[in-house]
Amino acid sequence: MAPDHHHHHHPSTDQLVNLFHKSHHDLAVIHHRLEREFHQIYPDNANPLKLVTRIKKVLEDVSSLKDQCQELLVAKQDLIDQARTTLVGNRGLLRKMQASVSIPVTSDSEDSAYANFNQVIDEWTKQVQSASGAKEHVADAEDLNKLLFSAIVQNG
Repeated sequence: MAPDHHHHHHPSTDQLVNLFHKSHHDLAVIHHRLEREFHQIYPDNANPLKLVTRIKKVLEDVSSLKDQCQELLVAKQDLIDQARTTLVGNRGLLRKMQASVSIPVTSDSEDSAYANFNQVIDEWTKQVQSASGAKEHVADAEDLNKLLFSAIVQNG
């Protein structure tokens, strides 16, 4: 004998089971209509929930990039400081050697490498000050980096 798939319960239970079947069918119809309406309103699968999720991810990435920019600016400033210290120290030694062997000391304007280095530093300083809108003179190079960083972040 084949098993009976329709279990008959008490009539009130059968009514409840039928109500659940009808509710399930009605919900499936509503789901289908909502899905069709959703695709009409948001073509190309432009799911607002997915868009919000992507925006949150982008915001997290921006935060991470801000941190990385800060690290880069600190590293750049360290490089500039080390280059300046080395270049100024070497220039001092060169001038002492030139003086000790009676060779005319090279002026700043005659030393193209030193002049180019100073020009790059001056341009960097101007860029930082113009990007941040700073009117006052900023003597500390670390402050310059912070100024540029804050200007980039605010304008980005």
